Amino acid sequence: MSKTVRSLRAFLDTAPSAALVEVAEAKGSTPREKGAWMLVSPERIFGTIGGGQLEFMAIDAARAMLSAPALSPLGGEMPAKRAAEGVTSGAQGVSSPVATTPPDGFAATLPSRRENLTLDIPLGPEIGQCCGGRVEVAIRPVYAAMAADLVASAEASDAALPQVLVFGGGHVGHALASAFALLPLNVVVVETRADALDGMPGEIDTRLTPVPEEMVREAPGGSAYVVLTHDHALDFLIVAEALKRDDTGYVGMIGSKTKKATFKSWFLKTAGGSEAQFARLVCPIGGDAVKDKRPAVIAALAAAEIMTALANRPA
Repeated sequence: MSKTVRSLRAFLDTAPSAALVEVAEAKGSTPREKGAWMLVSPERIFGTIGGGQLEFMAIDAARAMLSAPALSPLGGEMPAKRAAEGVTSGAQGVSSPVATTPPDGFAATLPSRRENLTLDIPLGPEIGQCCGGRVEVAIRPVYAAMAADLVASAEASDAALPQVLVFGGGHVGHALASAFALLPLNVVVVETRADALDGMPGEIDTRLTPVPEEMVREAPGGSAYVVLTHDHALDFLIVAEALKRDDTGYVGMIGSKTKKATFKSWFLKTAGGSEAQFARLVCPIGGDAVKDKRPAVIAALAAAEIMTALANRPA
């Protein structure tokens, strides 16, 4: 189960009620795009629609909805048993900020019963934001069917995320895994040594194999390959395998100019590679503008580089 689905299920399993808050329209400069959503429970939130006063107001409205009597699909008050079936929220969500005072007249828009609500909010000085755009926010109570749809949608979204294969679980491999754990990616750390996989973040998948280059052949198109094993010869084998694919999103190898030059000579003369294939190699990973070689710094620079490459890859 992916990290988003795990945290979403945990949120939906631990509180008595929840509301879906979704950006229905976004015009001009706005914190998030149309379709961005979050869940709000009486005490917790999951996700974000951009923060700031816009989000605070939406949270207030959602909690006012949740505190109102529930409505049945036909318009009457929902019986207590049916209302109790509303899906829940909480454990992995982020504690919500202290509610702020909404502008005059805002309270009059809140529902007296638990029904769908739409807020049309200009992002100007009236609410203490200067984006200048306008956002329409739809707020709906979450019941069992909607919760199932949200989980299914999260599963589909996670499955479609770009895949990153990190070959090597040394210091930089661990630092990269920690950086990638925060990002919308499907990440697998591949190792030949079992002990090198100890302590990997729980959100990161791992694979122990004596033939890591096989993982390159099995990876989906558009994947990123980051190679930083304990053995330069193994690095070369994995990178060569990746460069010979014409559908990679990124191929990077940790190392110096000397290592890159040595690899080039071997790749062209022995491994049957071409100049065009070699030109796609990123080495060193993370660039050379920052001279700090501490693992966490390399990981931060490489993670940004890889996210940029994946975001700009052809559809």
